[in-house]
Amino acid sequence: MAGLWLRGARLPYGPDDGTLSVPAVLASLPFAPEIVLPALRNLLARYPEVLSEHRLSTGINPTWMDPHGRAWVSPGHYGLDQGIVLMMIENHRNESIWRWMRACPYLGRGLESAGFGGGWLRRAGDEEDR
Repeated sequence: MAGLWLRGARLPYGPDDGTLSVPAVLASLPFAPEIVLPALRNLLARYPEVLSEHRLSTGINPTWMDPHGRAWVSPGHYGLDQGIVLMMIENHRNESIWRWMRACPYLGRGLESAGFGGGWLRRAGDEEDR
């Protein structure tokens, strides 16, 4: 992997080019809303260009400026990024995505087969639930 460059960073450590993933902020919403909401407000206040046509840009790099002094903003709006934003907002509002996931026996068995356990994967009769 020596010398491999990916998104401006040479693996396994930098240099990092400073590009930030805007959707990654909202992807954390159900886990830490007290951090995510102020961070998103700050990002939108400092760089309003990351929101266009009611969609978040895929990335921003405040260290790369255009001739007008504005930060570089990715021109792309990718479904993968927009999808995670919608799903995590919905999870924050009412946890419906997580409820559907928990109700899917195939998903539960797949996670257990991959070695995951505990949390919502625990069976109702497990000792840890008592």
